[in-house]
Amino acid sequence: MAGLLTLLTAGLSTAADAAGLPPGFVRLADVAPQIVQDVRYAGADNFTGRPVPGYDAADCWARREMAQALAKVAQDAERRGYRLVAFDCYRPQRATDAFVKWAQDPADQAAKARYYPAIDKLLLFEKGYIGRRSSHSAGVAVDLALQKLDGSAVDFGSPFDLFDPRSASASKAVNAAARANRALLKALMEPHGFVNYPPEWWHYTLKGFADAPLYDLPIVR
Repeated sequence: MAGLLTLLTAGLSTAADAAGLPPGFVRLADVAPQIVQDVRYAGADNFTGRPVPGYDAADCWARREMAQALAKVAQDAERRGYRLVAFDCYRPQRATDAFVKWAQDPADQAAKARYYPAIDKLLLFEKGYIGRRSSHSAGVAVDLALQKLDGSAVDFGSPFDLFDPRSASASKAVNAAARANRALLKALMEPHGFVNYPPEWWHYTLKGFADAPLYDLPIVR
């Protein structure tokens, strides 16, 4: 979820193309319809316990280059009996701002038992789970998992967005099957230019876009 950009910007781009997307962006479903979309921040099933600002639709947007790379990953996954499941792609900056505000409110602990049971909420910045800028807002990061072609779940040892050391990609605190599944996801992603964020097994960023602009356009249909 973090995936910070080493980028200092004075402002955010609000330009949109004729389809209402940021310039150079596409809807993932138009490029890789085989990828299952389970956009958690558009509903209440996330660490804030409510829909997140900017997610007016449960739809994955991405820079075209990332969508095309993900389509290739999806093809490789299907050959091995799996489908990709995308939890988050492009994230409007207002959503990241909402995460920061949420993290600074110690009174809001509604989702603690499920998403951060073993960590003080005020330490989420220090631990790298929450950041003020994210490569998601540039459309070049994705949070994802795998499922089998019959729709059954794949065990990754910890759920998406669990803020816990067990979620680290190389954690030894999860079982052998979960470790193997994390390794499989990495093996599928890396050949297509994606780099994992080590504290989160689900978070990958496409290389080569460190200077890509951040956007704050809301996600709509």
